Amino acid sequence: MSDTPDSAVRDAVTSGFPRFLDELREWLRIPSVSADPQHAADVDRSARWLAESLRRTGFPTVEVWETEGLPAVFAHWPAAEADAPTVLVYGHHDVQPAERSDGWDCEPFEPTEREGRLFARGAADDKGQVYFHTLGVTAHLAATGRTAPAVGLKLLIEGEEESGSPHFPALVRAHADRLECDVALISDTGMWAADTPTVCTGMRGLIDCQIDLSGPAQDIHSGSFGGAVPNPAEAAATLAAALHDERRRVTVPGFYDGIVELTEEERRFFAELPFDESAWLRTAHSGATLGEEGYSTLERIWARPTAEVNGIGGGYQGPGGKTIVPATAQLKLSFRTVAGQDQERIQQSLRDWVAATLPAGVRHELTFWGSTRPCLTPLDHPALRALVTAMGRAFEQPIRFTREGGSGPAADLQDILGVPVLFLGISIPSDGWHAPNEKVEIDLLRKGAEAAAHLWEELGAHLRPASARRPTTPGP
Repeated sequence: MSDTPDSAVRDAVTSGFPRFLDELREWLRIPSVSADPQHAADVDRSARWLAESLRRTGFPTVEVWETEGLPAVFAHWPAAEADAPTVLVYGHHDVQPAERSDGWDCEPFEPTEREGRLFARGAADDKGQVYFHTLGVTAHLAATGRTAPAVGLKLLIEGEEESGSPHFPALVRAHADRLECDVALISDTGMWAADTPTVCTGMRGLIDCQIDLSGPAQDIHSGSFGGAVPNPAEAAATLAAALHDERRRVTVPGFYDGIVELTEEERRFFAELPFDESAWLRTAHSGATLGEEGYSTLERIWARPTAEVNGIGGGYQGPGGKTIVPATAQLKLSFRTVAGQDQERIQQSLRDWVAATLPAGVRHELTFWGSTRPCLTPLDHPALRALVTAMGRAFEQPIRFTREGGSGPAADLQDILGVPVLFLGISIPSDGWHAPNEKVEIDLLRKGAEAAAHLWEELGAHLRPASARRPTTPGP
């Protein structure tokens, strides 16, 4: 643990917090909706607002990086020590669409404070969590008496995350030399609960695809031809039903090859979380759980690979009956992957499995929409230990561990830059990401800034650059 008193950091954060909140409200008023072309100018305005704010914070290098889509912001503040590690902070400044008519109790782009919460689109996802880093680095400098951070600090804040980050991998590859670092820190995630602070250690990957099936050249009479020719809708149902075995394991050959299994320590950490399965089911709007045998619900959604039927259709869907053998059918599938799985090999295995499962006479076309790799940082990594220490100092209690069941651009940073990925997020489930009345707990913004301030000193003191630059692969 570093020598700077926790009280010094807390006092520095408290001193700068009113200005921080005023500036965050100003940023939140910019409707930087990346999905809507009519807001492209607002996304650009958001990037330039952030760039100017980072200059005021003290970053000596701040640039707006254009892409084929919407702009990102890059900033760099070198450490005074030449041998200090370098950290790249990732977040995004674009937001989801929001209208008062969606069910908001206030104007979504007019920040409103009530009962210690700040309501606005982007308050938690992700402007609030990006912006606490400005207060964090200011408090770090004030508390330590430094004129530069204890680590080389880089920021990359993209403008298209809410639109699937279509240009992000190319952006990272194009600027890989400028983005060189020892560890990447993602501040676009959350914690278990306000009274149960946690650190995420990994995210699952994603493969999604569409299978278009065709049989007869047109819809044909089921009385004259049914039972004697293959039916594409039945073939779609057969594929969907064959996707899992009786233990709810995915049947695509080789799907589990290379998987990094959960350790007993990780299973114990997950089991220690105050998980209420009945409450979780209510949130899921489901009447029961179902999944791979031998694993808990949290293990299934965080650390096990899955396959889902996202959509299935074909044939007549109107009122009443229409006795046909349909000409076409369609199946949409998605696969969540975990560390150790080979995304490209899974795609090829799926192609082979579909071709082998379909009956003769049913033609198919398989289209993959994209692929996001999983990422995982082992529990014993020194950078992760530094983050847990920093979070513990800010929250004044033990820090527990989670993973994320979803997928994001963190793996691009891990794979392209070859560094481990950490997650520092303070949002909680009730913040309502993507929903009406999105909010952030104001006190947790304060804690996030404290954790960031501690983290730069912890990493600077205990992470040697050579130890973090070792090749990083999804696994222990």
